[in-house]
Amino acid sequence: MQIPSKYDANQVESKWYDYWMKHNYFHSTPDEREPYTIVIPPPNVTGVLHMGHMLNNTIQDVLIRRARLLGKNACWVPGTDHASIATEAKVVAKLKEQGIDKNDLSRDEFLKHAWDWTHEYGGVILEQLKKLGCSCDWDRTKFTMDDDMSEAVIKVFVDLYEKGMIYRGYRMVNWDPEAKTTLSDEEVIHEERQGNLYYLEYKIEGSSDTLTIATTRPETIFGDTAICINPEDERFSHLRGKKAIVPICNRVIPIIEDEYVDVEFGTGCLKVTPAHDENDKNLGDKHKLEVIDIFNEDASLNSFGMHYEGKDRFVVRKEIAKELEDNGVLIKTETHINKVGTSERTKAVIEPRLSDQWFLKMEELVKPAIKSVLEDHDIKLFPKKFENTYRHWMENIRDWNISRQLMWGQQIPAYFYGDGKEDFVVAENIHIALDLARVKTKNLALTEKDLRQDSDALDTWFSSWLWPMSVFDGIRNPENEEIKYYYPTNDLVTGPDILFFWVARMIIAGYEYKDEKPFQNVYLTGLVRDKQRRKMSKSLGNSPDALKLIEEYGADGVRVGLLLSSAAGNDLMFDEALCQQGKGFGNKIWNAFRLIQGWEIDEAIQQPETAKVGLEWYEAKFQKALVDIEDHFSKYRLSDALMSIYKLIMDDFSSWLLEIIKPAYQKPIDAKTYASVIEAFENNLKVLHPFMPFLSEEIWQYISERTPEEALIVSRWPEAKPINEALITEFEFASEVISGIRNIRKQKNIAFKDAISFSVINNEKSNTTFNGVIAKLGNLEGIETVSEAIEGALTFRVKSNEYFIPMVGAIDVEAEIKKLTEELNYTEGFLKSVQKKLSNERFVAGAPEQVVASEKKKEADALAKIETLKTSLASLG
Repeated sequence: MQIPSKYDANQVESKWYDYWMKHNYFHSTPDEREPYTIVIPPPNVTGVLHMGHMLNNTIQDVLIRRARLLGKNACWVPGTDHASIATEAKVVAKLKEQGIDKNDLSRDEFLKHAWDWTHEYGGVILEQLKKLGCSCDWDRTKFTMDDDMSEAVIKVFVDLYEKGMIYRGYRMVNWDPEAKTTLSDEEVIHEERQGNLYYLEYKIEGSSDTLTIATTRPETIFGDTAICINPEDERFSHLRGKKAIVPICNRVIPIIEDEYVDVEFGTGCLKVTPAHDENDKNLGDKHKLEVIDIFNEDASLNSFGMHYEGKDRFVVRKEIAKELEDNGVLIKTETHINKVGTSERTKAVIEPRLSDQWFLKMEELVKPAIKSVLEDHDIKLFPKKFENTYRHWMENIRDWNISRQLMWGQQIPAYFYGDGKEDFVVAENIHIALDLARVKTKNLALTEKDLRQDSDALDTWFSSWLWPMSVFDGIRNPENEEIKYYYPTNDLVTGPDILFFWVARMIIAGYEYKDEKPFQNVYLTGLVRDKQRRKMSKSLGNSPDALKLIEEYGADGVRVGLLLSSAAGNDLMFDEALCQQGKGFGNKIWNAFRLIQGWEIDEAIQQPETAKVGLEWYEAKFQKALVDIEDHFSKYRLSDALMSIYKLIMDDFSSWLLEIIKPAYQKPIDAKTYASVIEAFENNLKVLHPFMPFLSEEIWQYISERTPEEALIVSRWPEAKPINEALITEFEFASEVISGIRNIRKQKNIAFKDAISFSVINNEKSNTTFNGVIAKLGNLEGIETVSEAIEGALTFRVKSNEYFIPMVGAIDVEAEIKKLTEELNYTEGFLKSVQKKLSNERFVAGAPEQVVASEKKKEADALAKIETLKTSLASLG
């Protein structure tokens, strides 16, 4: 079969992906084989492929394809996450473009728009993953808002509520004023920012006295309900029991005492706003203070803000500072660095806010998850260093705020029948809720119309924490065949940034609902950064278009490029040149195959000894590489595994083996050698396939006619065999000899077509196993063993062995004498110029020490070279 001269990735990739899909190679059903299961970290349904996805999913595909080759029942479950905040924000923005306000829509009307958006854009990222070569079981594709998935989420909520682990509480929460929803503590990113510390003077009621407080948020004075001093602070003993007057609004508030106040910070007087700071709320509860909420849900001021009503908090901060200064209340302003909480999703500055929310008690739930990872090591984190991060989060965990003020998501299954805070029931549906409400109220006249479901949705993570179970219907049908076969899954590949958000929570849920770990190993990839170590982002414009990379370098080239720069757990310094290297690697393999395919086979020729020993050596090298590859896979060092394969194919196979077995120009190759090199090539393709699936399948199918059952994707991983270490060692020695010969040929311009004499003093007692190979690759007339040095010959050493190439007949003596003489004259002239500089006392005394040292080294190098050149000339007579 004639193969094309150039490898066309675009044509090949679509052809083989369609072929794999047609023959259902990606699909898995339970059988007698050992399962190997991966669940995809579900990307946001609104997302598009970026470099982080590319790395993460390439790694998963490598693992799943290798498992398939190992004969396991490989199942990779794909899917997407409904991403409540991100998706709702996109839908709201689209509606706004159409002149529609979300608040004017009913829940059902809004959800119709959200589903329309999801159906239009939701499958984009999964289709893009196919371009990368991802061999997911697409028949199993799940979405966290699928009916069965939502049913599982609601079932778990009800179960945890009935166990007393979910409760409703009026608490200080993290409020995202852009998304207009509460966030969990883990969704808040704390950033150091430079702001101001404003010193404000409050008057004391019925007195000419004043006190000064320091605040970073002067706009919150409208929510002040007390001033607090430390009871041990004698500076303010005269204020005990008195009242202060809040500037602008002139509200009279008590001066209270509490040891919470740090006498060293600011002025020692603290303004207390219980509605807008968690610590202030604790003080307010303790001292029974009034709670005044001054913000609307978008963080603009409400009616308590008086003439600032309707204005954004940051606008008010500037304007109120000016008003306070004009009124003589602002004493001074200092720059101040403080930590500001921002929304992980919208980047908006978080506003602490009191609100009725749903919480999940975590203290008891986390115990099995801590024990599994940190004590029993049933679940292993790679790299291990992330255990410390995991420990810190899990041992300092707080109750999880699981409610969100959003429409897109699973609606909380709480049904209210009255106005009181406890006038509700929790049930999987309204029919059950009605029965419960009738029992609770002892009112059989209640109807479903009397029930009002909580309008909040559940935190997205509350659905994705069930992912390894819910994708196999393990929550609704805990004893079904699939959950029993595929769970626990094997490997989870994800980023360390969601170690707590997702990984830890899946472990918690796994032990709560299956009493078992959800996966065995967690491979945490690094972040993808550019060459300047900057995180890739749209705003910096340093993130390449993933699909354009695939178009330019081919999926295999991009996969290799990503993995060559991705050491386990370390950030990936992405360089597009690595994709070019990956593409070049593919072209090298393609050309090696074309070379082999171009050889004519002669059944009548005996196998040369050089080919026999060369093939035996390569088998030993392959087996040694196989051990290394297996070891790297066991440690999730996939870049190292790829590098072992890269060196094996580029160096050992292409640069050495093919040269050893290559027939003479326009001569045929013997059938035995040809069959053996094809077998070796097929083994190369098998270990290469997880990394470069398209190229490897293309060549595999060119080698011979294959049935669908014989496709590379479902072939078997090479079998491990004993390693002939002695042969490897002998060849290493032989290769140094060959390199020595080639160096002399290059230095002395001895054409390779000219055979040369060659002698050795075999002080090492080295074997002659590879003498034929040395002779072939060095184009020697033979190898003669001698007992003493050959005078006038070109010589080199390998260990204690001395090798000689007689110059007579090998080189043009006159031309060599001329060349060496010219080089000697130049070097002697160079030496004079250096020595002149060093003899100049002013130069030596005034020049930097390293400059003088550099000149002295030049002098020593020149002297050594002159001596060598003179010796060489003397040997030429």
